Amino acid sequence: MKTLDTESLVFAFVDIETTGSNADRDRITEIGIKTLANGQESVWECLVDPQTFIPQNIQRLTGITPDMVEGQPRFDELAVSIKRELEGKIFVAHNARFDYGFIKASFKRIGMDFRPKVLCTVKLSRLLFPQQARHNLDTIVATHGLTISARHRALGDADLLLQFWRVCEKTFGQERLLEAVNHLVGSSSLPPNIKQSDINAIPDTPGCYVFYGENNATLYIGKSLSMRTRVMSHFHSALTDRKEMKLSQQVHHIDFIETSGELSALILESKLIKERIPSMNIKLRRSTDLCAWQLKKDPMGLQKPVLITHKHLKPGLQDDLYGLFYNKSEARGYLAAVAKKYQLCEALLGLEKVEEGKPCFAHQVKRCQGACVGKLSLEMHNLLLQAALQLYKVQPWPFDGAIAIKDGKGMVVFDKWCYLGSANDHDELYELAKSDDLDFDLDIYKIVKKAIAGSHKSNVVKLFGGNIESGSPQATF
Repeated sequence: MKTLDTESLVFAFVDIETTGSNADRDRITEIGIKTLANGQESVWECLVDPQTFIPQNIQRLTGITPDMVEGQPRFDELAVSIKRELEGKIFVAHNARFDYGFIKASFKRIGMDFRPKVLCTVKLSRLLFPQQARHNLDTIVATHGLTISARHRALGDADLLLQFWRVCEKTFGQERLLEAVNHLVGSSSLPPNIKQSDINAIPDTPGCYVFYGENNATLYIGKSLSMRTRVMSHFHSALTDRKEMKLSQQVHHIDFIETSGELSALILESKLIKERIPSMNIKLRRSTDLCAWQLKKDPMGLQKPVLITHKHLKPGLQDDLYGLFYNKSEARGYLAAVAKKYQLCEALLGLEKVEEGKPCFAHQVKRCQGACVGKLSLEMHNLLLQAALQLYKVQPWPFDGAIAIKDGKGMVVFDKWCYLGSANDHDELYELAKSDDLDFDLDIYKIVKKAIAGSHKSNVVKLFGGNIESGSPQATF
């Protein structure tokens, strides 16, 4: 880590007020800066016209109203002055990613670059006062007896940061404090609650990582071929991406699980998200109500879609399934959309009840070609339906038994689209191949289907009766 030249350090203690928490959508309403150089303090503050509405809850919190910012300069009019005020100084803020992220985004919108050294006082408090349970600004104020002049106003909060700096200086001495600054500015891309040692513990190998918040609540689960690099990319993106900023502000702990390769990581990620339901992941649904359409001919020769529910569904074996849906409502919605797109008769599809020989509603509004009243033959209706559903046909299992896919140093075993487990030696491989504990999962089906048709196609080993099929790649560990 590069050591800072402590004799020439100038600190800008910065706080901003905004119209909200989204740096892309919301805008700055006030900036307060207290500069400390060679023991001397100077002050810069300004209200900013955000050119957007200030929500009522923000007005109540900050006391800044639309009348107060009306007629004040816009950020683009202040940009040169603000940059001059901050240039060459260490940017000090509490939960610095928020303040720095907003100011950086504001400069970016007008084509100006802004890259100061950043010091977060949350991290400084955690480093110097590890016995404190919390390190938010209100706790710091109460713990160290700081004097509040104007809480939730930019200059008032910037002054609290300078007061805290003075407390640290008095408690630990200037040399220890500047040593802490050297350490933290070198780690400025990390969130307030994460240490460099936490990052160093994560291997840069394939696997899944888990972000935890307060009280060990699961925030986010991800996967990568290089976990440490991917975790750091979340934090680098936090300055410009609202979701990543929110994640960085909330994360308190990171855990990880190594896997043999990318395929294993994909499967583990899917399973973990379903089990732990992290608050910041796209929710993945379990397959307990899974269903699909199947075409069956009635005595009149009409192909009718029949809904096959989870209890009777065997996606790896049945070769006349269409769709795969998480519930009946989703399945019916899909069939209705197909009927509308291809002008099929909803009555003949079982989606609408009508008297025999009467036209369906869609025909009355010219959205059905008339199979319900004989204008279109049943044979033609059958062909149109089959053609419409063909794109959504569920592929039956294309092998005669279980397969293994080489994934890094291990082998992942599947049968009839179902995940059976991972093997690290031949004994495990053949034991898994004999398993009949099949639990179909739609997300795993999609992962395996993509793998055997694409990147892992050459890594498939066919396992029949516990033996490697002749002509297949060898199961080497």
